[in-house]
Amino acid sequence: MTPRLVTLLMTAALTATALSMPAQAQTPGRQDAAAIKRTVEEFLKVQSGGLPGQVTVAVGAIDPRLNLAACPAPQAFFSPGARAWGKTTVGVRCTAPSAWTLYVQASVTVMGDYVASAAPLVQGQEIEERQLVVMQGDLTSLPAGVATDVSQVIGRSTNASLPPGTPLRLDTLRSKPVVQPGQLVRLVSSGSGFSVSAEARAMSTAIDGQVVRVKTASGQQISGIAKQGGLVEVAF
Repeated sequence: MTPRLVTLLMTAALTATALSMPAQAQTPGRQDAAAIKRTVEEFLKVQSGGLPGQVTVAVGAIDPRLNLAACPAPQAFFSPGARAWGKTTVGVRCTAPSAWTLYVQASVTVMGDYVASAAPLVQGQEIEERQLVVMQGDLTSLPAGVATDVSQVIGRSTNASLPPGTPLRLDTLRSKPVVQPGQLVRLVSSGSGFSVSAEARAMSTAIDGQVVRVKTASGQQISGIAKQGGLVEVAF
């Protein structure tokens, strides 16, 4: 066998070996930036599914100079404290065949109804429906805990005087007390096969659903749950 023939046979063998190598042993391709953006968008749509109003997700640009190995199943995640609300950051990680992590900027807008003052509101004054207006806007740009329905506001009062057009935050509203100190109340307790009631006097102010202490005619002090109509529910 001539040296030239040996060389040709070796070259053919090496070529056949290279063609038969499994795909995973070859150099992996480059990760598609569009696929990363789709992963982030789908993740945020799922995370924002229960939000009130019309949700819009916008994913920021990804640096085209990034050279990440292709990933068949990239996984999106939130860093501690992040959420699908307003400007946010979503992490995308790959575990195989190459491990990498990327953080992508995004924004979630929620267009929905919110309640604002239609007229000046005086501190401590009980709010009426005529003093309110329902407006629409991006809830993520408004103060946290803004009221989204007038039923959350009517009958309550503000802890500060507010000008017209002010979005009403639930944590700045106070409910009207259903029990006042010294008020005569009726203690009510019921269970399987029995119902007991007695009169007592409230020792503090309480709103509906709040714990209040009362004193019975015998001087006994009892804690119960204040209810509308001067009732206090007691559990035995």
